[in-house]
Amino acid sequence: FVDVLSLDDPDLLAFIPRPVIAFVLVFPTSEKYDKEKEADENRRKEYRGAGASEDVMWFRQTIYNACGLYGILHAVSNGEARSEIKPDSTLAKILKRAEPLTPKSRALSLEDSEDLEKAHAAAAQKGDSAVPENPEDEVDYHYICFVKSNKNGHLYQLDGDRKGPVDLEISLAEGEDLMENSKVMDVLRRFIYEEDGDNQNFSLMALASNVES
Repeated sequence: FVDVLSLDDPDLLAFIPRPVIAFVLVFPTSEKYDKEKEADENRRKEYRGAGASEDVMWFRQTIYNACGLYGILHAVSNGEARSEIKPDSTLAKILKRAEPLTPKSRALSLEDSEDLEKAHAAAAQKGDSAVPENPEDEVDYHYICFVKSNKNGHLYQLDGDRKGPVDLEISLAEGEDLMENSKVMDVLRRFIYEEDGDNQNFSLMALASNVES
């Protein structure tokens, strides 16, 4: 993952490795966002996809204050990133166990995963953000993922707080760089600027497939 410092400055965009295969957007929740999300959710049915029937792999968030974890899981378990996961890795085992399950059972499989809990705790300790004293306290920031489906080639918005994955109906070619697709970039701009054009507390991360370790 690399930080995206601008959506429009060519000099800053040039530093981002390509191709970009997913985005994770971090943003401050607001009353405006909550109302728009509620209205959209009221029009949607509860998602029941599982295994081979799914266009994307989606996780319902049931772990408090772990939306960053879910954002990353959505990014790496879909699109081109999925094929780059080492078969014998902890992540591969977690996804293999979760994939055939219904959304409810899949959420429970993450809750019960000791490996995931250890990895999440280790990552949290490396960060410099303040951790809530009460794990159930709500935080003001949320993470959502934008990634391509390996099945139908559409761009999806994946958010564990929604009823299910949201098909944005933007078609992408195999191996296409998301940052080179104007429709994808317009989605990000609209999300950021229409939510609150004066708020500087948005953050965007790009998952690139050729970042050197």
